[in-house]
Amino acid sequence: MSTPASLRCLRCGTHHALDYQGPGCARCHEGLASNLRVEYRTGDIGHWNFRESSSAKRGMGRFSAMLPVQQDQLVTLGEGETPLHEAGRLGKYLGIRNLHVKDESRNPTHSYKDRLSAVAVSYAKQRGAPAVATASSGNAGASLAAYAARAGMPCVVASMKGASGPMVAQIRKLGAHLILMEDKAMRWPLLAEAAKRYGWFITSPYSSPVVGSTPFGIEGYKTIAYEIFEDLGRAPDWIALPVCYGDALAGIHQGFLDLERAGAVKRVPRFIAAEAYGSLGRAIASRADRVEAAPIESATLASSVGGAQSAYQALLTLKQTDGIAIQVGNDGLVELQELIGSLEGLCFELASVMPFAAVRQLRDEGTIAADDLVVCLATASGLKDIDKSTLDWEDVPVNSEAQEQVLETAQIAVQQIATQMSHVQPGVTP
Repeated sequence: MSTPASLRCLRCGTHHALDYQGPGCARCHEGLASNLRVEYRTGDIGHWNFRESSSAKRGMGRFSAMLPVQQDQLVTLGEGETPLHEAGRLGKYLGIRNLHVKDESRNPTHSYKDRLSAVAVSYAKQRGAPAVATASSGNAGASLAAYAARAGMPCVVASMKGASGPMVAQIRKLGAHLILMEDKAMRWPLLAEAAKRYGWFITSPYSSPVVGSTPFGIEGYKTIAYEIFEDLGRAPDWIALPVCYGDALAGIHQGFLDLERAGAVKRVPRFIAAEAYGSLGRAIASRADRVEAAPIESATLASSVGGAQSAYQALLTLKQTDGIAIQVGNDGLVELQELIGSLEGLCFELASVMPFAAVRQLRDEGTIAADDLVVCLATASGLKDIDKSTLDWEDVPVNSEAQEQVLETAQIAVQQIATQMSHVQPGVTP
């Protein structure tokens, strides 16, 4: 374990004590919300060795030296060590020779949020918090519920009307107290009062202007960068991921900064933020130093990234990495989800499909070159929002035809699928 020294504001650099309770920097909070980042003691950082981190340990515990929780105190369900798939057929379709998919759906609750929850719950338990709580559209709530149960802690999830049915069911099955708010904007003041009155440890954003999740939890996302480095032996040219408040974006960026500082990589990747409503894109286009809420013209199907306003940490990451924000709407999203499934055998939630849409646009524009090494981060399983991605499906009819007719129809389907596959075989120059 590395000993956290303080919490540092990403905007103004102000240092706060580790027991500071504010959701963001006390100096920047009014009108200029800024995220906090865990700072470590210089002596600890000097001993970080990424080339020997895997040893005999498994999962995120391999990187305990780079996290604010001791490996033997980490509340774990086996998160981390998710596969990095080579996606040759999908890469051929997108025109990219070196496309990889970091599959975070393989985590215990089937989303990347498990990395945040493992560290956040461990830290909350270490501090003696009486309960943990989050405002969540689904994935974060399900993850926090699981890790709180593992830690023997009560958990409260404030969600909202219209949340994905499978995720709501998962939260309830894992024993959390679930609140569905008519007005989702009321979740934050509810949690702010709970933190003040009862001392609950809040893992999600809960203030306006918006800041990211607890900085201790965001440390868990650094391990995604470490694992990508382990698998590739280098930093990719691009990393694309779905972004709402930018927790994973900021955490993965910090992970690559750690690797760069250790001399393991020569540079950090450029980041692509696939967002639903465009608040980051607007901020970058106007060269702003803050992120304003974007207008919501129609509801996104990708409910996991359904916020209209991103956080400063996301904007800062894009600025520091020459990154790009791409707004991805609903058009073609379900079709792309099904294409990824049929070409690669990977079923991701709709938010996780957005990075592929963003990469396709940037490849078509020539921003991404055919030879660039691209990693798309798939954040959660397609079973999480299956109720939203199958809204237009018709029931499969029960077949009562003769066996010969059934076989003939099936063989026609097999030929059609084989023809489709033949057009996107890997190893062929796009």
